[in-house]
Amino acid sequence: MDDIFGYNQHQLIEKGALHTAKEIAQQPILWKEIAAALENQKSDLLKFLHLAISKCNRIILTGAGTSSYIGYSLKGTWKRKFDKPTEAISTTDFVSHPHDYISAQENILLVSFARSGNSPESVGAFKIANQICNNVYHIIITCNASGKLAEIATGKNSYVFNLPEKSNDKSLAMTSSYSGMLLSGILMAEIFANCSYHEQLEWAIKTAGCFITEEYKNLQKIAGIDFERAVFLGSGSLYGTAIESHLKMQELTDGQIICKHDSFLGFRHGPKAVVNEKTLLVYFFSNDKYVMQYENDLVNMMHKGKKPKYEVGISANKNDNVSLNYSFSMANLLDKKDDIFLPLCMILPGQLLGFFKSLHLGFMPDNPSTSGAISRVVEGVTIYPYKS
Repeated sequence: MDDIFGYNQHQLIEKGALHTAKEIAQQPILWKEIAAALENQKSDLLKFLHLAISKCNRIILTGAGTSSYIGYSLKGTWKRKFDKPTEAISTTDFVSHPHDYISAQENILLVSFARSGNSPESVGAFKIANQICNNVYHIIITCNASGKLAEIATGKNSYVFNLPEKSNDKSLAMTSSYSGMLLSGILMAEIFANCSYHEQLEWAIKTAGCFITEEYKNLQKIAGIDFERAVFLGSGSLYGTAIESHLKMQELTDGQIICKHDSFLGFRHGPKAVVNEKTLLVYFFSNDKYVMQYENDLVNMMHKGKKPKYEVGISANKNDNVSLNYSFSMANLLDKKDDIFLPLCMILPGQLLGFFKSLHLGFMPDNPSTSGAISRVVEGVTIYPYKS
């Protein structure tokens, strides 16, 4: 095996980091395999999508934990491509308060994202939706063909897309499983809308490869800075990226680095108080010039009052309107405002910052929870029989 992020296999094993490193590094290859798998299923997929969309009133994107954040990056795209009201609702909210989200008179398309497919809430949401709604169509996007969710999703109202086996991360923290399921959702929308996505996907793969082979060195240095808090900001489809980056840093450092996420505009309304001289601030910039006006205003405002320890900006194209400690612009982006593929490659710096900070603090990224407080598949959750 070639070195990964400057470490050989023996070093990664010794540091308890082999699986996480491999799963971050394999993403560009995995994305190609996912695209090929979806193309092979295109006819059956389109048949199901056209049926479900013609029957449903609305779309719900759901999952537990990291899997739920995918919906935040996809909901705008799915709303536009499928022309249906689309919401991102976590299964952890759905199973406890289903009547806050669905009713008996509705026909819905429930899209479930699941790495293992064994989370109690994911299975519970599937069953409760069937129990309450007049008619439910299901799309299951999972990394585990043998998971409970894939096994129960049978019949004409369900479509299961199993990602390649390598997407089913062995590490505690989801990396390639997250981006793989996110890409699956992006491509389903693109295929339905009959869009030509291949050039954009190649750009995303190229950009991710740059982070993995070269740019990781700068992120490694940033992770070595003495910060105790980290804030990740993103708007629109990049809001999900901010949430997931927040979780990666917090999981991989076992909570030693306290993290927060928000939108650029939302951050002004109180949450900005968290910033102090020990804070890393990471900005995920939109590629829409209208949106960037708001984002740039927030960044420039951060130079007044309490200043963060270090500021990082990740953007599609060079942003000359802000001054930051470190900026990375993704060259060769196609000249489009659509941010549809940005969340896919922008998650790489979030993953790498968490990975390197974990190593810097002496944790084992493959299993950083020293107390066992968090586990790869959530444990101890009872799903109670639903009664209206």
